[in-house]
Amino acid sequence: MIFKSLCRHAEIGANSYLLETATARIVLDAGMHPKHEGAEAIPHYEMVEDGSIDSAIITHSHLDHVGTLPILLELQPQAKVFLSQETADLALALLHNSVNVMQSKRIELGLAEYPLFEHRDLDELRKSFERRGIERPFDVDAGGSIRATFHDAGHILGSVGVTLEAEGKRILYTGDVNFEDATLQKGAVFPEVPVDAIIVETTRGNHARRPDYTRVSEEDAFAEAIDGVLARKGSVLIPVFAIGKTQEILAMIHRFKRQHLIPRKTPVYIGGLSTKMTHIFDHFSAVSRRKLPGFEFLTDMEIETGTRRNRGPIPFVAGCIYALSSGMMTEKTVSNNFARQGVLENRRHGLFFVGYADPASPGGRIREAKPGDQVLLDPAYPPVPLRCEMRIFDFSGHSTREAIADYIEKVRPKQAFLVHGDEPAIAWFRQELTRRLPATEVIVPAPGDAHRI
Repeated sequence: MIFKSLCRHAEIGANSYLLETATARIVLDAGMHPKHEGAEAIPHYEMVEDGSIDSAIITHSHLDHVGTLPILLELQPQAKVFLSQETADLALALLHNSVNVMQSKRIELGLAEYPLFEHRDLDELRKSFERRGIERPFDVDAGGSIRATFHDAGHILGSVGVTLEAEGKRILYTGDVNFEDATLQKGAVFPEVPVDAIIVETTRGNHARRPDYTRVSEEDAFAEAIDGVLARKGSVLIPVFAIGKTQEILAMIHRFKRQHLIPRKTPVYIGGLSTKMTHIFDHFSAVSRRKLPGFEFLTDMEIETGTRRNRGPIPFVAGCIYALSSGMMTEKTVSNNFARQGVLENRRHGLFFVGYADPASPGGRIREAKPGDQVLLDPAYPPVPLRCEMRIFDFSGHSTREAIADYIEKVRPKQAFLVHGDEPAIAWFRQELTRRLPATEVIVPAPGDAHRI
């Protein structure tokens, strides 16, 4: 069996990998790189002969794992796409939004090749979907030479890792994984039997969690910070990703209000893509493996936007919580506009980060700034001084590096392929696995290199 990385850049980005047996080929994930445009954002699909793969497996619905699936299927129209039911619905909503974003970039950046696919292409894409549940083995090729089983990855709604069995080998691809319970999302449940190879994310390899961290204490500190802002008549801006982080934050706010940690009548705003994704989360509230079973955010919480009676621009007033995309505060997004137009320079307000922000993004620049620094949020406008309260909380949807290393140690792979991480993160995993598992071959796959399993 041959493993090959199709990633254009050996870092977090356009995730895509090829597994090839003597009789079948499958692609694992089909991501788009969020930091690049055009061809640079697309995996190396030219390394795979057109019309040659049997199927694709999509582990979850974030852009860096599903964003170029329509492009892959244009080259591989015969391929089936295996994914969870939740991922199918979330991915289609995300890809339709991606078309809109690319249409805007065509005008703003003069990118003639955009959009890379159209809305009508997504109607055809849906016909290729083969929805599968967790822990129910299935064949991924017509000849039945590769057997797959999905496992709950604990990252976001519908996220899976996958065990692949072929030619007497067992391979586990983690996708993005979180072994810890969060507020809404339950932690991953992966098999602990030995594997021949593991393809494993390394996202948090360069981040050591502080020793006194607990999820409850971090949430309580978050509640206290929100309450402090509201007490001084300010508002709280929380930049969030539309899928996963928005719903986790809403679940926290629900607890904070129920336990009187913040005023129960505090208005909460979400908007845009977050609203559409939250509708999908609510649709699966009774059937997905999650906390708060049956709880529906848009029905059981008082949310000030995202319902039929609340349309139009989101008003910015004091005493509110705004959980707005994008999580990295990318230019022209709602969170960026709010920060630039009033939040950042006002001492009454709070800007609280609850997830990852690339250091080069506007959110990353704010996180690195000191009080009083001028921060460039959008090149089209002057920098803005950082005067509001700015805090960073650890609610990552990715497992700690120690938890992932512990899992790898349990399954004792003969080979460990380190993916989905920057150089320092991968370096930590390489050193740690070499120490813990000296018999394991640790591989950092360069794009295009073929490795025999």
